[in-house]
Amino acid sequence: MSVATVYAVFADPAEAQRIGMTIVEEKLAACVNILGPCRSIYRWEGAIETATETPALFKTTLARADALIARVTELHSYRNPAIVVWPIERLPAAYGDWVENELR
Repeated sequence: MSVATVYAVFADPAEAQRIGMTIVEEKLAACVNILGPCRSIYRWEGAIETATETPALFKTTLARADALIARVTELHSYRNPAIVVWPIERLPAAYGDWVENELR
C-alpha cells in the first residue's frame, strides 16, 4: 500500500476547512482531520515570530502527494506554507484499501 499523511498548517480553522473540502472534493485526499489550534514559534525574515495556527492531516496516497502539495500551496494564504508528507509504514489493510478506493 502507498498511503501517506500530508501535514499542513493554516492561518485559521476556516482556511483549513475551505482547503480541506476542496482537496477531498478533488480526490487528492480521502479525508482530512482538522485539529485544534496550535501555537507556532518560528523564524521569518530574520525575526522570531509566534502565531496560533490550525494543523490538518490529509490522508492520501504517495502517488497523489505531489499534486496535493501543489494544490494546497495554490489555495493557501501563506507565501511559504508548511506542507510535509509522512509515509505510513503500517496500517490496517481495510483502511489502506479505503483510502486508495476513494482516490480512484
